[in-house]
This record gives sequence, C-alpha cells and structure tokens, in this order.
Amino acid sequence: MKPLHRHLVNTSRKVLCTAALAASLTTAAVATTPSTADAGESEPSPDSPQATDRGDARLDLPAPVADPQVPPTTTAPGGASGIPGTALDAYKRAELSVAAALPGCKLPWQLLAGIGRVESVHASGYGLKPDGSTDKPIRGPRLDGNGFAEVRDTDQGEWDADTSYDRAVGPMQFIPSTWKKWGADGNGDTKRDPNNIYDAALGAGLYLCAGDRDLSDPAALDRAILSYNNSREYVNTVLGYMKQYKDGGVSEIPNPPVGNYPTPPVTGTLPTPTPPRQPVTRPTPNPTPAPSKPATPTTPAKPTTPPAEPSKPTTPTTPTTPTTPTTPTTPPAATLAKVELVGASGITAEAGSAFTAAPKVKALLSDGKPAKNQVVVFVVGDDTTGATRFGTSDSLVVRTDDQGIAAAPGLKAGLKAGTFTLRATAYGSVNEYTVTFKGTVTAAPVVLARKGTEQLDVVVGKSLTGVELFATAAGQPVTGLKTTAGLVEKDEAGKWQPVKPEAAAKGPYFKGGKDGAEKLTVIEPAATGADGKLVLPELFTAPETLPGTYHLRILTAEGVALVLEVKVTAAPAPQA
Repeated sequence: MKPLHRHLVNTSRKVLCTAALAASLTTAAVATTPSTADAGESEPSPDSPQATDRGDARLDLPAPVADPQVPPTTTAPGGASGIPGTALDAYKRAELSVAAALPGCKLPWQLLAGIGRVESVHASGYGLKPDGSTDKPIRGPRLDGNGFAEVRDTDQGEWDADTSYDRAVGPMQFIPSTWKKWGADGNGDTKRDPNNIYDAALGAGLYLCAGDRDLSDPAALDRAILSYNNSREYVNTVLGYMKQYKDGGVSEIPNPPVGNYPTPPVTGTLPTPTPPRQPVTRPTPNPTPAPSKPATPTTPAKPTTPPAEPSKPTTPTTPTTPTTPTTPTTPPAATLAKVELVGASGITAEAGSAFTAAPKVKALLSDGKPAKNQVVVFVVGDDTTGATRFGTSDSLVVRTDDQGIAAAPGLKAGLKAGTFTLRATAYGSVNEYTVTFKGTVTAAPVVLARKGTEQLDVVVGKSLTGVELFATAAGQPVTGLKTTAGLVEKDEAGKWQPVKPEAAAKGPYFKGGKDGAEKLTVIEPAATGADGKLVLPELFTAPETLPGTYHLRILTAEGVALVLEVKVTAAPAPQA
C-alpha cells in the first residue's frame, strides 16, 4: 500500500498505519459475552474496510512515545521487549479465550502484541488504566479520502465521535463497521468497547481466526495480517515484533502515564436529539358566549303501519368450525446457568510442591442438569509465590465430565511462601460464570545437611576448619538464612540444651571478642549464600580440652536443627 510504504521509509513518527483490532481477556482471562462473530464467519479478506489505509493514530504523540525507531523487518525490533502490564495481560487473556473457543486457530498472544505495538505502542501515551481503558481516546485520522481511504460514517459517531466519516478507534485501531461485527467483551463487564484493550484484543483474535484459519500455517498467518492491514510492510513489521516477543522474551513494565499533549481534533459533531414538541392549548382571554339559536320544533312521528304478513323465522346460523389446536412450542434448549465450587474454596501446599487435591468446579445448566463437555478455564492471578503454575503455564483449559465437573490437575506451588487467586471460568451463550479459589503457599521446611559423614574429628590442641553445610527448601538453595552454632548436651529428658559452664571450660570453643581472646560456646555464622552454603567458624581446642565426643548444633530461627558429632582425641604421645 503506497501510503504505508511512504510512512515506513520516512523515519518520522508517521511510521505505521494503525490497524483495527480488538483486545483480550483478563487474568481472569475471560470473555464474558462472546463476539457476535463465530467460527462460522467467512475469512476477512485484504479488501475489507479494516485492511484499508487508515493512517496513524499516534501522530499526536511525541516521537519517542509514538515510535522511537523504525523496526527492521528482518531482525528483531529494538526496544520491543517492554510491554505495559495491562496490555500484556490483555493479549494473554485473549489467546486463552480464543484457544477455548477456537482451538484449531492456534492464535499466539505475541501476534496480538505485535499488532498492538504497531497500532498504538500498546496504548502508551494515552494513559492506559488497569481496567483496560485509557485516559485519552485513541482515534485515527478522518477517513474522508484525503490522504487515506474514504469510509463514510457507519456508527453515527458512537465510537469515533464523527458523524460524517469513520475513524479507526482504540488501541487495536478498529474500523467501526469491523467492530460492529467482531466486537467482543474481553473483561467481563458486559460491554463491547473497542477503546478497552481487553475487549479490543479479544475482538482482534476472533477477527484473525475467522474462516477456520490455522495461524500455525504461515500462509494463513500472512492472509490474516493482510486482512487487518493490506500492506506487505505492515505484515513484515508485525511479524518482526511477533518474533521478538517469542524469541527475545518480554518484560512487563508499569502502565505509562497519560501524556500532556493534544489529541486530534474531532471533525463533525454528534447529533443532539431534539425533544418532541408537545401541542399546547392556549385559552382564549375573556371569552364571550355566542347567542344560542332557538331550537327548531320537531315534526311528530307518524304511527307505524302494522305489517301485512307475519315476519319469516330467522334462518339458523351455520355452526363455526372448531379451531385447530396450536402445536405446542418446543421449549428452549437449556443453557449454562451456574458454576459452583466442589469442596473447599481454599487450597494450600508447601513451596515447590504439588497441590495434592486438584481444584474442582461443577457447571450446571438452566434446567438444573450437569453441563457436560463445557469448557472451563483455570487461571492463576495475583500471585506472590514466585510462579505457581500448571507446568509452565499460569492457565489450564479443561472440559467438564458427564457430571459437569471440571478438575485442574498438575498445579504446583511457587518456590516461596505467599498467596494467589485461582479463577475458574465457564462461558455461556451470553454470560460468563466465575468462581474463585484462594491459594496459599506455605514456606517449605528448611533442610540443613553436611556432605559426607556427620562426625568431625579433631586432635587436642588443634582446630577444626572448613566445615560446610547446605540449606535447601523444596530442593532449592535457601539464600540469606541466619543460624546459630553452639555446643550442646542432653538433659535428663533427652533434649538438647546449651552446655553448662563447667563443661564448657574443658570443651571445644569458638573465639570471640577483641583479638579473639574470648572463648565462646555459641556463635552466629554468616548467612547462607546464593548457593545455600553455610561455612562454620573455626572451632578450637586447647591443650586442656578433655578428649571425648562433643555435639555441635546448628539452629535456625524456625527451630530447624542439625547436630554434628565432634570427636576430640588426645594428642599422640611424643616418641622417645
């Protein structure tokens, strides 16, 4: 498309045409009301209004915000790894929702992110909010044929505030007529708003998947992007970002604040409805009654002449044909009406371990029967546990069994103590139904261990050095663990207690105080390192130390203890 080619060659911020897409599902990652379009819709083609040259909605943004660099089409675009958190959530939720509705499409969220990057830089500069809306509207140039395509108004200004011509709207830059057909509710608020990135991402995913496309097929992917914007440069750039997000990774960044710069002027005004005029009856001032005319005398009626013959009897009426009874109407098919928890709403596991019981929900139809083969999406959100996951994903799509029950196996706790929310959502023909589990991950018990034997040998008058221990939890190193190391002995009840002063005077000791002149039986070693390693301070014996077996206990603040045997042997007798 020549106008787009002109933008791409020019390194100004008129870099790319905005494309009309719609956003996605929320962490809850759920589309409450499905799109008016479905899998049976025909595949949009490159000559659709959406694919026309729509201009660039970002012309009102400063150059660093609108597009810092023109991304090369053959290599990963620079600076593409940062995506605002709400936008990233919207793209991933859309992928999840489309996968549940159209599993054959294989829509990757990175494709939506590539389009969102080209169309609006993920709504950066417009004040993207956590709910997916923006502080400022995102509108493309007026499509009046002056420099861009001509598209007469199709929405009466509902979305683009222009009642003469259309404009592309929202973070995915949908043409209003395209949105009318493909608009979706991606955040469960019962609205379909192209200005909301959750709705826009989901609508875009459905548009790209139309006509039973399989986007894992490069040819189908190419046709899908061309149907969004009929430009080879556009396709190459979107694919470049898509590859960057897949291969180079993505870092979530805070939603950028709204910029203090003007938005494009609105051309055309919305019609102001005029209230219907009501007829008004005005009374005549000081009315004068008109003189009444005298009544005309009536002529007396003539007497009725009796009939010459008696009247004939009335012919009996033909009885009416009984109405045919109406065929009873078929009752409407039962629809999804409810999702409820099966078992407790709280699930708990130790850090790094699997949840022993799979979370379960039950889906019910409007007639009270189980909803069989119903898609249910489980999504982990609000996670502070260091990535509680289903394998490597924070979501899982399952179907209910004959009893309407859907279970989510394979959930594994993150590596640190914390909480998360597990949302289970099922989609009806109109509404979505969500129930929530409250997840808790408790700290895994710390394990202290020493490689090799636990017995340590030292000769009277010598010292013990280089003793290494390792602290792990759920098989992972524990960093920064603080402990105390002290000599202990058992009391009458068989419990370990610090050694008594009289015993301490004749046993091993640590050095402390100024110049190490003080003999200590308890000391605090340095905290464990990144590898969980703990190196014990040097343990000394004096010539007067009594040979025998002593016990050294390493103790954490949580009460985890490791007791090591220290065997002190007498120095060998000098040879004659």
